Amino acid sequence: MALSLTRIRAVNAVATAGSYAGAARQLGISQPAISQHIKGIEEEFGVRLFQRRNGHFHPTPLCTELCDAAERMVEAENAATRILNRQNTLLDGRISIGLGNSMPGMALIALFNKRYPGISISVETGSFEEITRAVIARRVDIGVLPNVLDDGRFRRELLVRQQVVAIAHPDSELAHLRSLTCQQLMQAPLIFRTKGSSTQRIVDRAFRAAGFEPAPLLSLDTRDGVYEAVANGMGVGFMWREGTGRTGGILRIPVRDMDRLYDEVVFMPQDEDGLLSRAFFATTRAFWAASQLE
Repeated sequence: MALSLTRIRAVNAVATAGSYAGAARQLGISQPAISQHIKGIEEEFGVRLFQRRNGHFHPTPLCTELCDAAERMVEAENAATRILNRQNTLLDGRISIGLGNSMPGMALIALFNKRYPGISISVETGSFEEITRAVIARRVDIGVLPNVLDDGRFRRELLVRQQVVAIAHPDSELAHLRSLTCQQLMQAPLIFRTKGSSTQRIVDRAFRAAGFEPAPLLSLDTRDGVYEAVANGMGVGFMWREGTGRTGGILRIPVRDMDRLYDEVVFMPQDEDGLLSRAFFATTRAFWAASQLE
């Protein structure tokens, strides 16, 4: 026995209007459709929903109880609609962003917030693999990562082009050099990221191409951990050049074996679309255009 929300609405409308005609006007459907919904419920469940007195339909006690449940169902439906519509309003919507690097993604979010201050923004951070999985699983609406494959799964918008650099403490023996090679880096204690990091993949590739297999002093699972280890003078680490807004005297030194530029992009599943995502992509285009004027 099916009891759909449409049939429940018909019951509630008749109870409110007192007639099939009034319920039909209220719901914007035909009077025969209202009659069919009411009679269908009464026949299928063997109940009486209304008593007719003086030309009006009066709900039975059972019908009154059913109408109370109907109102709760309608409230739940309206709440669900509001949740879905939050993805399509620039006044008080919500959007979730997955960041692989704090920067330049956070600068982009700041620009988006300036343009649309009413939008609530949640941010998830993680490795390249973690953020990619979050976007695919729709756990976040949009991802911001470098070196995302253009394989047809995602809509993409260019945010910035950047390279991986070495980061060193000012007191490091390598601090006076304007650029480095993998051979020179083999003489320093190295701080690596764990697997799953886009930065580490590029570092590993560069050392292999140069014929080296370094044994790092530390392998850390976050970019902040690498940065803090370098800041404490433990060795030389690696990061994307624009990967953080921190200063603090930590040096960013180009590595000649890692001089290729990679695209950092904003991306989302190809089959997703909405007002908020379009606004975020437009903000990304504005961010890229402004960076070209600097």
